[in-house]
Amino acid sequence: MELAKQSDGMVFYAGGVGITVARCSFNWTLQPKGNRIMKRRAPCLLLATIAACCATACAASAQTPVPVEHFLDSIGVVSTFADRGQPLPRTIEMLCYGGFRWVRAGIEGLTDKGPGGVGDFLALHRATGVKLSWGLVSGGTDIARLLSTGRVLANAGALLAFEGNNEPNNWAVIVDGVKGGGRDLSWRPVALLQSRLYAAVKVDPLLAAYPVWSISEAGAETDDVGLQFLTIPTGASSSFPAGTRYADVANLHNYPKRTSRIPLPDNLAWNSADPSPAAEADGLYGNYGKTWNRHFAGYAQPELVRLPRVTTETGVTLQGAVDEAKQGAILLNVYLSQFARGFSHTSVYILRDRTDEGGNQTFGFFRPDFKPRKAAIYLHNLTEILGRPGPAAGAVGLDYDIANRPATVHDLLLRGHDGRLLLVVWDERGQGEDHITIRLGSDRAARLYDPTVGTRAVRETPVARRIDLTMTDHPIVVEFQ
Repeated sequence: MELAKQSDGMVFYAGGVGITVARCSFNWTLQPKGNRIMKRRAPCLLLATIAACCATACAASAQTPVPVEHFLDSIGVVSTFADRGQPLPRTIEMLCYGGFRWVRAGIEGLTDKGPGGVGDFLALHRATGVKLSWGLVSGGTDIARLLSTGRVLANAGALLAFEGNNEPNNWAVIVDGVKGGGRDLSWRPVALLQSRLYAAVKVDPLLAAYPVWSISEAGAETDDVGLQFLTIPTGASSSFPAGTRYADVANLHNYPKRTSRIPLPDNLAWNSADPSPAAEADGLYGNYGKTWNRHFAGYAQPELVRLPRVTTETGVTLQGAVDEAKQGAILLNVYLSQFARGFSHTSVYILRDRTDEGGNQTFGFFRPDFKPRKAAIYLHNLTEILGRPGPAAGAVGLDYDIANRPATVHDLLLRGHDGRLLLVVWDERGQGEDHITIRLGSDRAARLYDPTVGTRAVRETPVARRIDLTMTDHPIVVEFQ
């Protein structure tokens, strides 16, 4: 990669393509390849049209949009850093291109000086605007260091939240000289560490307002120390007392399951975000409802649905029917499904394939040579479509419903900061297609975007009360005029 200076920022040259980096503003235009997934319908007879319009007016219902910034702010990623051989300028380049808003990070591998120090994370924030979840990571126990470095990040506006240990079932901890966690030891040391972390954050005048995210894999507890709760309630059977506070937010690693099957199952992303026992993933219920390892009781289902939650790891690797195009489609669906089902933040594993580990290393948005996979291109397109200015819709909400909706089609209504209304509709069909109709309560024109094609509209619809779509395995963005 050749690096050159430009008055309005930095320009990275990769493969002959210039990418301007000025607080993540890029000059990289991806041309649409044409509309591959949506088909125009033949005009209906006048009588049928009148009947359809009447049905639309009756069926459409008022929907309130969510600010688009809330969804964009949820989009995070796990990354390696300089301590594992990934240069800071390249990390900045990749984060900016994808449109990521936060990065999962922490004190593992943190140096006092030079590459891999807090200064790198401050530079990352200044160049990209991303915020950092700041954690003890795998086996870490140094709360004092976590908070001292967290204060530096907080003062710079770079801190998002604190996070407890990463998967203590796989990386044990030593607290007060006692080893705990893993698959055979008591989890009392894990619980002591997490409760101390929470207390230390909440008594700090600068840090108290920041949320504390729980450990990941609470469902792996070998003994009931109450980590399946954010705060242990009265009447719980846990060995720690009622009122013990561990976290403000539940933290999951709910990777979609069955991704190696051929053909792929439907609703991979939607099901992994399910808060109920039906979740086909290491989900909310198995960690905070009834733990998956020893079946300790946690929250009842009505409480579970309302539980604040984030995901700090999820993702899909290349295997079986999952090629780069399918991986990209699934990851778009993951971000959308997670947000639609109550996750405030979602971090996908991983920004770029690891080069310092063996095994399957094709989870990345970027290849080891820093070239973007289709997942990175698709996400770039989606964040660009949603984040840029557009025409104001002139309405607070939108009256609509979706006719002929199968169980694999989902939707999310967003409102841009400039007032435009954006309806994101995605299908999670493992194979095949679905034909749906968006029915509107009033006449509207619209532009349709397909992030797997590019950032330009692939279709414009005239003023009408219906939009017909053919959906397959990824989102379509409808921008109303």
